[in-house]
Amino acid sequence: MKIEIIKCLEDNFSYLLIDEVTKSAIVVDPSESKPIIDKIESLNLKLKFIMNTHHHYDHVGGNKELKKLYNAKVIGFDEDKHRIPEIDICLKNNEIWKDGIFETKVIHIPGHTLGHICFYFFRENVLFSGDTLFSLGCGRVFEGTHEQMFNSLQLLKNLPSKTEIYCGHEYTLKNSDFCLKYDAKNKALISKIEFIKNKLAKGQPTIPTTLEEELQTNIFLRSKNVENFSKLRDLKDNF
Repeated sequence: MKIEIIKCLEDNFSYLLIDEVTKSAIVVDPSESKPIIDKIESLNLKLKFIMNTHHHYDHVGGNKELKKLYNAKVIGFDEDKHRIPEIDICLKNNEIWKDGIFETKVIHIPGHTLGHICFYFFRENVLFSGDTLFSLGCGRVFEGTHEQMFNSLQLLKNLPSKTEIYCGHEYTLKNSDFCLKYDAKNKALISKIEFIKNKLAKGQPTIPTTLEEELQTNIFLRSKNVENFSKLRDLKDNF
């Protein structure tokens, strides 16, 4: 499975998952349709599925046009089926979904929204985390509780350390400022900041990161309890 990172809107990431043999593809969180269409056409792909991690418009904005143009099926969380536009396939928590070389586990990770899920492609050890886990950060708690978000991050922490994480936004540099303020002596963090600055200077995305890196540098993953996490999340909201 090949992964193409597609920049959308101002700072969103969408992802094309490609079977290089059959030229079939899945798009994860299409913020808008045009950049996705351009990439599909340039690579001569057949878009079969659209996967949504949650219902926010900057993750589903391309659903309708892409579905109409390519006759693709929209995949989302069963409990969020009334909020995912054009949904066709409703998956449950911990369900395994498979089509050809593509095989993923659905993990319900509420907090940012109540119906937020991630897609864990366990054979490739790749996670599409939407707006729950970012590089050096986590999503705002809009619909859920701080406890739900903390517990969701604990679930993700239990994945294999080498898991590659593809998140919904290019927030890494902004997130690093907050991490550095409250974890200033973290040598792994300081090293990662240099790495991401070099990436951005070359016009490259800072994604993917790995769970191993995030466990060493992401202050939210390093929180030991809900109280500490909640305090940090409130501080970040006003940072």
